Amino acid sequence: MSRADLLPAPRLWTPRRRRSVPASTVLAWLLVIGGAIVLVAPLYFTFVFATHGRTEIFNTPPPLWFGDAAASNLRLLEERLPFWRNLGMSLYVATMTTALNLLLCSLAGYAFAIYRFRFQRALFAVVLGSMMLPGFLHMIPSFMVMDALGWIDTPRALYVPAAASALGIFLMRQYIGSAIPHDLLDAARIDGCGELRIFWSIVLPLLRPALGTLGLITFIASWNNFVAPLVVMRSAENYTLPLALRSMQAPNNTEWGALMMGSAIAMLPLLVAYFFSARRLVAGLTSGAVRG
Repeated sequence: MSRADLLPAPRLWTPRRRRSVPASTVLAWLLVIGGAIVLVAPLYFTFVFATHGRTEIFNTPPPLWFGDAAASNLRLLEERLPFWRNLGMSLYVATMTTALNLLLCSLAGYAFAIYRFRFQRALFAVVLGSMMLPGFLHMIPSFMVMDALGWIDTPRALYVPAAASALGIFLMRQYIGSAIPHDLLDAARIDGCGELRIFWSIVLPLLRPALGTLGLITFIASWNNFVAPLVVMRSAENYTLPLALRSMQAPNNTEWGALMMGSAIAMLPLLVAYFFSARRLVAGLTSGAVRG
């Protein structure tokens, strides 16, 4: 027997059959792509219109690409508004609101999840019930309290009433109850740790996914808040960005290019915050979903 007889016979090439894509899959992809276009289109046109003048924006068809009026729109925006002060005010209020919410909601959620005390369920039911109330119901009482404290037209009138949200307490309580083992806390108590040290050194580092989720939600809500500044703010220098940009609108004299430039700049911090915390947002929403 020769060596050629021992070699395997060459395999004949056969064309691979293409698998047909189900019509349901194609339809699902078309729906997803269409929904993405609908969601992204307003964001895209905001940045496009920010680089065009008022007359160009209302052309038919509207401009689909960036123009050369960005500098003039920014200059006009600075003439009409104390824009950078309004931007700083929004950033300060949103940062303070987020920081206070993370601290107070984590403390309250820790207390509801770990400790057992009298009227615990009743108090937590009150917290949940407050989530069902529409926001306009407490506008007048909140204004009266802020006025009595002398806080009208100050940033404190915005971030102090929003310092501890019911949604934040609920999220933190659910996460702590499912993700923090009681045995770990008991071991720390045996080692002589006090309750505040246990919370600060052991519990708080384990809450990073939930804190990231709550922080992003709180920051976006505070940044976009329009009603509260409208009620308590009086001077244009203390306006937050949503209220300041709304004050630019006039019946027949609205500079839409400058307004779009302000809106585009106002969206940048939100896009940056979401870009850096999107993964943590998903982790915080899914962690602890199944109770062990």
